[in-house]
Amino acid sequence: MGFIDDAKETAETAGRKMKDAFDDAADRTGDKVDEAKADANLKKAESEKDSVEKRNEIKEDLRDN
Repeated sequence: MGFIDDAKETAETAGRKMKDAFDDAADRTGDKVDEAKADANLKKAESEKDSVEKRNEIKEDLRDN
């Protein structure tokens, strides 16, 4: 029965390693998605900031004239 026990243990170890590899890949994918969302939010915020600055600049020019 030693051979069967060894085979069972090897199969369980391989299964754990495959699960760990899958979990790692899923985590990496999630991290990339989070990074892309953060980049998009940053670009949106920068665009809004530029818009507000330009609007304030125009208002200031109108006040001066």
